[in-house]
Amino acid sequence: MTDVLAGFTRHDFAHEGARYPVWRTGSGPAVVVMHEIPGITPEVAAFARRVAAAGFTAVMPEMFGETGRGYDPAHVAKSMARACIRREFSVLAARRSSAITDWLRALCRAVHAECGGRGVGAVGMCLTGNFALSLMVDPVVMAPVLSQPSLPFPVTRARRRGLHVTDDELAAIRRRVAEDDVKVLGLRFTWDAMCPKARFDRLREELGDGFEAIEIDSSPGNPAGIPVYAHSVLTRDLVDREGHPTRQALDRTLAFFAEHLRG
Repeated sequence: MTDVLAGFTRHDFAHEGARYPVWRTGSGPAVVVMHEIPGITPEVAAFARRVAAAGFTAVMPEMFGETGRGYDPAHVAKSMARACIRREFSVLAARRSSAITDWLRALCRAVHAECGGRGVGAVGMCLTGNFALSLMVDPVVMAPVLSQPSLPFPVTRARRRGLHVTDDELAAIRRRVAEDDVKVLGLRFTWDAMCPKARFDRLREELGDGFEAIEIDSSPGNPAGIPVYAHSVLTRDLVDREGHPTRQALDRTLAFFAEHLRG
């Protein structure tokens, strides 16, 4: 873990009885980086460093998993199993957000007060992907990014279209898009079963032009040679090469933060 988080500082953030470690690096407006299964991997930490290098304070809460460990199957399975049974994460709820989003909103308010800027960016990945959408209820969140949002787990038709927010939260999100000109950026691979097309279609229906989708071709024989099982756009499946679709998605994500957090 020492090497993976070299250059980061740690503090614990508490809100209404919940306390989690938070790692941070960089300076400028804050971007809250919510890690994916299985936790803060070297790839997630590398993405946070890219955020910091682009002129932001990368704020990375540690919510589950063994920080610094990679994607080995045993670690992934263990982290997934533990997340599924924790009350903070409602993995099947299509019309209810996870309880941990209350703590994350408080974290966003705290880092905005400290770091300044027009607001806070938030990027969620996989299990935490839709958390960035739920955080939009708080007006300090100005640049939400949903990378392969996987909740609710798409085990039924209704859940494939589920957004993991309450009806009241969705109404507030629509108001912010319409009245505050807040945009939402979404990233997914086209053959990703965990983040189905139906979910992005629903976001288009609800948010209209307020939703910007980047859907990367991962079909068999695709021109970029992306495997059909690709899932993690900004981390594990990122090909950091100029012109590659995943690198273009990364560049667009950083530009999205710049557009909405500076000025």
